[in-house]
Amino acid sequence: MNLARRAMNHPGLAAVYERAWRPAAFYAASGRTMETDRRDAVRQLRLGGSKLVLDIACGPGNFTHYLSNTLSDNGFAVGLDYSEAMLARAVVDNTGPRVGYLRADAARLPFADGTFDAVCCFGALYLIPDPITATREMARVLKPGGRIAISTSYRDDSPFGQVSKVVGGWSGLRVFAADTFPDLFAELGLVDIEQQVHRLLQYVSATRPA
Repeated sequence: MNLARRAMNHPGLAAVYERAWRPAAFYAASGRTMETDRRDAVRQLRLGGSKLVLDIACGPGNFTHYLSNTLSDNGFAVGLDYSEAMLARAVVDNTGPRVGYLRADAARLPFADGTFDAVCCFGALYLIPDPITATREMARVLKPGGRIAISTSYRDDSPFGQVSKVVGGWSGLRVFAADTFPDLFAELGLVDIEQQVHRLLQYVSATRPA
């Protein structure tokens, strides 16, 4: 387990992750606030009503809980993570009537095909051991007509982009090329693919055809 993944499994980081570390790190990387990310996620995923939502690598659940608050009726958000420390913090800090948490491997999701109306993974694919398989799994459990959205690392073909790839490798953070996820989404048969780049992060969303 590399340095970055060991940190994510540490109870100390779980306690401060959403309160301090993640907001600061994401603002430095993208120039965006967590509130902006959350609002955009709701828009990209087209949330509301009784939709069933899956948040991959949910950490301590702040994002998952926020998404659940946009739902009504039988709507429900499931936060999934592999870190016991993160999930323990989620249960303490981010419970609610329309949110629940599950420990599982993102590369082997314990759900049937076409289970969820919306699936997302924000700020974690660069840490997951097999991010391509995990993304394929996200698409597999997405219902026809459902929405998928991710945010992850980004590099262009400039010298700076190559340096960021090397530095990321030292710490265990993958740095993905601009076409990695748009091309993968297209290969998986997804449509309405949109990509936005903010500094060192890319945001990619798409729809599974009805």
